[in-house]
Amino acid sequence: MQNKSQHHSLILEDRNVLRVSGVKDIDSFSETRVILSTVMGELIIRGEELHVNALETETGDFSMTGKIKSMCYNKFSSSESTFGKLFR
Repeated sequence: MQNKSQHHSLILEDRNVLRVSGVKDIDSFSETRVILSTVMGELIIRGEELHVNALETETGDFSMTGKIKSMCYNKFSSSESTFGKLFR
């Protein structure tokens, strides 16, 4: 049986509400960019008027609202390297 902490999914509703499972941590956030550390790597969400609603650390469930324009996974998580943190 798959461990729930390893499950990862994205649900985007009308490009205004985003729910993500399998989130380990919020690396950074602003009104235009949110960077999440997920079980599948770093996820960068860009948009306008972004607002983090919740992160349930026990379950890894995350939710946010705003005008979501793009979502992109990085191959390597910048939070895992000191070099990556310098250019954030």
